[in-house]
Amino acid sequence: MSWDSPEVWIALGQIIWINALLSGDNAVVIAMACRSLPDNQRKIGMILGAGVAIGLRIIFTMIIVTLMGIPYLKIVGALALLWIAIDLIRPKDEGDHGVAAHDSVWRAVGTIAIADLVMSLDNVIAIAGVAGDHWGLLIIGLVISIPMIIAGSAAILWLIDKFPVIVWAGAALLGFVAGEMLLSDVALAERFGEEFVHSWEMTVALFCAAAVVVVGWLMVRAKQKKRVEEVTGAA
Repeated sequence: MSWDSPEVWIALGQIIWINALLSGDNAVVIAMACRSLPDNQRKIGMILGAGVAIGLRIIFTMIIVTLMGIPYLKIVGALALLWIAIDLIRPKDEGDHGVAAHDSVWRAVGTIAIADLVMSLDNVIAIAGVAGDHWGLLIIGLVISIPMIIAGSAAILWLIDKFPVIVWAGAALLGFVAGEMLLSDVALAERFGEEFVHSWEMTVALFCAAAVVVVGWLMVRAKQKKRVEEVTGAA
């Protein structure tokens, strides 16, 4: 893909969208780690922590993208991405993120960097699937999206609460990317032929997108049914 191709700009938009959807917890971690800092240090802690997190995430993503050339690894990544997509829309119980606040800027920065790295595997797998081997697209997508998430996390959360369909559309997009990633594994191309595998790419991608939405909907219905039964039993 070259920069004058529409596919590049579509992929860049997908990277930013996926990062925004999957990084809500990361934004909360940043806020919680810095909440005990003095007012004049809080912004510094958030900016430094975000900067370190960006650098580590770029390195981490590059490693994952490089490894994607190993046979069968894209299949594993696609299956992981399908679970990530379903986990994005499945009902969750509210709970504390368990991140300690710090009164030292550098301790807060360390907490942010480590927590972001640990929590970013879903982002990395998804972005690697969209960007492929386009390193410039990969880096630009990350650099643009992460500061946007930190600065606009409250707005993003408000939008998601106001328009839940954003999350469902994002989960479907992840399912679609997983399907494309699955069919792009070198092992499948070697076994069945690149042309044959490519001819099924869109069908499998659409099937995976639909499967994510259906499974997520069934999980939501099951959770609602369980709650009704609990209320009825308690009464």
